[in-house]
Amino acid sequence: MKKMKIATVMLVFLSTAVTLFVSEVQASKFWDDFYVNFGDWNVDYRTADADSGNIVVNLGLDNTSGSGFRSKYPFLYGHIGMKLKLVGGNSAGTVTSYYFCEILIVFSIRSITRLITTLSGAGLQLASVFEKWCELDFEFLGNVSGEPYILQTNVFAEGKGDREQRIYLWFDPTEDYHYYGILWNQNLILFMVDDVVIRVFHNSKDLGIPYLEYQPMYVYSSIWNGEQWATRGGADKTDWSLQPFIASYKDFDVDSCAVHSEGNDKDDSHRCYNKLYSSWYGGADAGKLTNKQIDDLKRIQYNYVIYDYCTDAERFDETPKECSRNWPQSYPA
Repeated sequence: MKKMKIATVMLVFLSTAVTLFVSEVQASKFWDDFYVNFGDWNVDYRTADADSGNIVVNLGLDNTSGSGFRSKYPFLYGHIGMKLKLVGGNSAGTVTSYYFCEILIVFSIRSITRLITTLSGAGLQLASVFEKWCELDFEFLGNVSGEPYILQTNVFAEGKGDREQRIYLWFDPTEDYHYYGILWNQNLILFMVDDVVIRVFHNSKDLGIPYLEYQPMYVYSSIWNGEQWATRGGADKTDWSLQPFIASYKDFDVDSCAVHSEGNDKDDSHRCYNKLYSSWYGGADAGKLTNKQIDDLKRIQYNYVIYDYCTDAERFDETPKECSRNWPQSYPA
């Protein structure tokens, strides 16, 4: 009996040791590609997903700071995504972000501003080192208990943004992980939730609209305090008695081209263009919407959109030119 107990204890110990080893290996692999760029004391990556064994990164927000991580190198074109589970309960004032953006702009304007004001949000962002700001945003705006999250997306190209769209999600994003990602090629950019396309931004250079076509961008994820604007225009503030607020990330998925060179070395960028035109994501089929994607966009437009810059007559005297292409049901020119 004693030997059996010893054997059982040793088996449990070995099982635990193997689990810890696998978690550490997965964590090491994840941090080969990413690093914490602020709020390291609010970042936890000690757990592994029960199904895949992949690392789960928990980003936390408290009344001292939010937190976030960033890719070590930028990407040019491709299919990039990650699974997120958002803050549950009363998440009013919090912003969970997942975005792609330019590194110089982010640190000089966005990151410093966010740190000084200790904003609260979580998400993914892609960024580049060129002077003209390019960015693709997923921002999840928290809400009071019982009210739905709002997903805000935005597109910046050659320094021009102001293309916000907001939708309600058709599921509770706090109960389980869901996939959020982009497909980016020479013809279009798709914003995806699970297998549903929620937004498209077409290459409309022929209309005089800049497109994201040469600037590699970094991937960012963060959670920060946006109580001044995030929930009902700032009417609902963050309830700090509920801190910390936790958003969880896992299963980073990338089929893209990483750019490791800097300065005047364009070899990596040329390699990425070559990969684009030889890859599935740069092929003819990926450069146009499928019938399912068109149906998905119509369903999103009619049932879930709560704000669209294309219909905001108070902001724009004329409907932005690209709007006539970016919804299956075109807006009048």
